[in-house]
Amino acid sequence: MRISMLVSLIRPSGPIIVGISLGFTLSLLSVTWVDESCDSDWMGADEMLIGQPGSLKGARKPSSISSGTNDNGNAEEDFEPRIVPYNKPAQDGPPKKVFRAKYASTELGIRERLFVAVFTSKTTLNTLAVAVNRTLNHHLDGHLVFFTGTRNRKIPNGMSVVAHGDDRPVPNMFQSVRYLLDHHIAEFDWFYFVQDDTYTQPQRLKRLVSHLSMDLQLYMGHSGEFIGAETQGRYCYGGPGFLLSRALLLKLQPFLEHCRTDIISVRPDEWLGRCIIDYAGVNCVEEYEGVNYNYFRMENNMDFLRMENDRFQKALTVHPVSSADLMYRLHKHFTEIELQRTYEEIEKLQSEIKNVSEVAADGNKSALWPIGITPPFEPKNRFEVLRWDYFTEENLFSCLDDAPKCTINGADRVDVIDVIKVAAEELNKKYNPFVQLSEPHLVNGYRRLDHTRGMEYTLDLQFQATTESGHQKSITRRVHLVRPLSQVEIIPMPYVTEATRINILLPISSYESHAALRFLDHCSTNLFETSENAVLNFLFTYEPAEAQKVSTNDVFKEVKAKITAVESRYPNVKVSWISIKTESPGVLRILDIVSRKHPVETLFLLATVDTVFNSEFLNRCRMNAINGWQVFFPIHFQEFDPIVAYPDQTPPSSPDLLREAGHFDRYTFEEACFYNSDYMSARTRMPGDLQENEELLESLDLYDVFVQYSGLHVFRAVEPALRQAYRNRTCDPRLSEDVFHRCLQSTLESHGSRSQLAMLIFEQEQGNST
Repeated sequence: MRISMLVSLIRPSGPIIVGISLGFTLSLLSVTWVDESCDSDWMGADEMLIGQPGSLKGARKPSSISSGTNDNGNAEEDFEPRIVPYNKPAQDGPPKKVFRAKYASTELGIRERLFVAVFTSKTTLNTLAVAVNRTLNHHLDGHLVFFTGTRNRKIPNGMSVVAHGDDRPVPNMFQSVRYLLDHHIAEFDWFYFVQDDTYTQPQRLKRLVSHLSMDLQLYMGHSGEFIGAETQGRYCYGGPGFLLSRALLLKLQPFLEHCRTDIISVRPDEWLGRCIIDYAGVNCVEEYEGVNYNYFRMENNMDFLRMENDRFQKALTVHPVSSADLMYRLHKHFTEIELQRTYEEIEKLQSEIKNVSEVAADGNKSALWPIGITPPFEPKNRFEVLRWDYFTEENLFSCLDDAPKCTINGADRVDVIDVIKVAAEELNKKYNPFVQLSEPHLVNGYRRLDHTRGMEYTLDLQFQATTESGHQKSITRRVHLVRPLSQVEIIPMPYVTEATRINILLPISSYESHAALRFLDHCSTNLFETSENAVLNFLFTYEPAEAQKVSTNDVFKEVKAKITAVESRYPNVKVSWISIKTESPGVLRILDIVSRKHPVETLFLLATVDTVFNSEFLNRCRMNAINGWQVFFPIHFQEFDPIVAYPDQTPPSSPDLLREAGHFDRYTFEEACFYNSDYMSARTRMPGDLQENEELLESLDLYDVFVQYSGLHVFRAVEPALRQAYRNRTCDPRLSEDVFHRCLQSTLESHGSRSQLAMLIFEQEQGNST
């Protein structure tokens, strides 16, 4: 009985006892048979795992440690760790500051891919060279320089021209190569040399260098033999252009002076080819590792639009081009070819995405629709849910004035007609040739604006379906469409810095004197105390009657006294002013006077006495105004009337960017950042219109001048760091109808928000009723 009770007590713990016993036994066996050594530093990985031949060592566990013997057979001493003290190296002077580059590409030695050197002349600089610049420059991010012997006094806008002073072809080539070695060899991997009578397809050129290694010593172009066969090898003709690698130019650099004195030639391309072959040992090639340099020779009176020549269609360069008009037509033709190629690549990628999504875990649902477009916005709470607007072909049920129903017209009408047409075309592509859909009629329409991808539509369309046999039936189909926002052109912009000095122009009339004092206080805090790289220029505009009394009763006396006090307070600050007498103080007439008194490279900031800015805005003014490329018209934050925005309250000194404090005024163009040269260029295009309308200078504002006459990018953007304090203003009736309407609309909307004005009306009506 006792034995059975003992067994019943031990039985539950039996497996545990057996497991412990088995573990001890196996551990003893492993200690007996495994002979490990700590001296494994010299052993290879295979030796550690397998052991030496003829030894009894088994597999070694990486984490195991045991005693062993050294090479002499002596027992190794136990390893004892020791601390190695750090001795700071002696320095003669103060510790050197570690230099860190501003950009990671500079520190890592990353260079730009391609630099283009165009050889032009004094006679073709304003014709063919301009055409080359317009077809190449914006594709190469400005890495394009024109080399010439002598040039005209006036250089076309937006072109970088280097004149060597010698019209002979070979010295011009020598000076150009030396210029590249002195100024650009550390910045670029490839250098492309071409004449100004050669058309180059920019996408194909960039695709060519993208497939070549930066370390190659490569001389690539249309190869030919030397005249007279005096030199063995082949050189690249200059007409179709040729490509040189950075490594090859560096190898040629020590011998360039020898080439100038030892090699005699009348052709620059032949001279350079002999120099490369003699001192670098590299011949011109037309193909390298499957990459071809395709060129085409243009014949006289050739109609390239009807050509089916495969060599012409694949050409990288076309030479010679006789006129700028032909250059533009060639660019249009090859751009259309590249555009079609891009569309084909997009379709191929879309089909590949569809095929891959078939084998995904979620099937076709894993592929976004439409393919390549940003996925729909997912709201995180109920306040972020996007609203769907319901519409029909005639009416819209979501109106701006909160009316329940309004007639569709204008852009909305065009939008609805367009989406119905596109939906019908896509459905016919899907069902043809079995069913033909006609007479589309919109039953229900829904649309919403997704700011991450575009306008989305859901349409219920009714069609008259006709089969191949002639049977007809009315059917309804629901379709989904997206008008994407992703088809945005990315414009390469020239490089600009934040070190440019800004000349702030402040036109002042007599009735703005008091506000000008407040502007001076603001500049003292934000400009003079912070030592901003900016100069303040006051433009005092006197009417004829005020100008006659300037010696006895100067209307700007108080402002000028304030300027003197500011200059004495800040010795390093100089505030300049210009007195202008005019009966019509238009901004263009004032700028005409100021423009003549400043260099052409001056950066102007046109401001008003109500403008409030800081250093953050000044930096954006420098970055967004690009000489010969872009002007900047910021949209300032207009503060509301304090009486309306803060009734029975003390208004804050600097209101926050809140809906109740103000709004971004898109109707005003009073502040502007632009270069003097851009303004002067735009003004030179106005004389023809001024002869027909003498009052044009008074009716136009600066924004209209740049839009109509400059040809530059006019950049318009919301600027939170730029504000205007509220002041009751009066619009000049001499302005043009559009400008006057914008001024009037801006003045009306600056009083207060709709809800604030509605509350004032409500309180007034309540007061009248009582």
